[in-house]
Amino acid sequence: MASATQRARDKRRIPAMNRGNKDRTRSMGRGLGYAACCLAGVFWSLGFFLGKVAFTRLSVDAFVLYRFLFACAALLLVVERPRFSGRDWTTLLVASFFGIPVQFLVQFYGLHMTTVSHAALMVGTMPVILAAGATLFSHERLDLHGWLAVAGSTAGIALIILSTSRHVLGGGSIEGDLLVIAAMFIALVWILGNQKLMRRGHSPMAVTVWGLLTGTAMLAAWVLVRDGLPPVHGVGLKVWVAVAGSGLLCTAAATLLWNWGIHHVPASRAGVFLNIEPAVGAILGVEVLGDRLGAGTWIGGALIIAAAVVLTTTGRGEQEAPVG
Repeated sequence: MASATQRARDKRRIPAMNRGNKDRTRSMGRGLGYAACCLAGVFWSLGFFLGKVAFTRLSVDAFVLYRFLFACAALLLVVERPRFSGRDWTTLLVASFFGIPVQFLVQFYGLHMTTVSHAALMVGTMPVILAAGATLFSHERLDLHGWLAVAGSTAGIALIILSTSRHVLGGGSIEGDLLVIAAMFIALVWILGNQKLMRRGHSPMAVTVWGLLTGTAMLAAWVLVRDGLPPVHGVGLKVWVAVAGSGLLCTAAATLLWNWGIHHVPASRAGVFLNIEPAVGAILGVEVLGDRLGAGTWIGGALIIAAAVVLTTTGRGEQEAPVG
């Protein structure tokens, strides 16, 4: 009798133990997911700093091309066989055209004209621009918090641009700042196009890798026709390290980490890690490159980052939404 009672207790314990193991595994997966998204944000934040290092020996076109060639070399290790229909290829190619050659050339021409700190703070507008774009083009709803974030971010941009001085060393450039913001709007075509492909059932990895490969091919064609072959000799070890780091860390590793991370945590919560880029980028510009930020820039930057944090932490849903 006692043995039968013990067996019954053991049977009841097994499901409870299994649930406990599943909860621990899920909790560990969430922790690793947040860590992956955080690391992706750190890698992205190095992009403008490494770009400024590369500009000491390379043109904008050559740097951007080398960045994506290094990234594609790494992503070829995880490439999947494409399973796109004709309509899907059209969507992918249009999105990649705007997302790789157009967006990044405009963005880095802007960086070439302004400071790392200003460019990084301009990128902080991306979550707000994306939310507004999704409202206009994907019929998603933006609540009161969202519209307040849009207003705060816009006010922050205005403060930074109005406080920019041509006569202050390390003070930034209005034209450069505006080009970086323009690149964020161009990126909407890429992001929303990738989102459309993933809603048709394609994996984030396939969309990301094939988007980068096709976009890099377009970029290479533009650079070769316009400038010829980029320089190889006389570039210098420091610049090659910066270019390789930009491609391998800021593009390939950051993309893979982000895509893995948002499969383990809600995207509405992971989005807050996008705000690491403007914060760390601004700090690198000030502390390492000697950028000088006036009071208006500090206040404007705080408004931009605060708006992005509000937008990415007050979402009503907890559903995961992969980002390509």
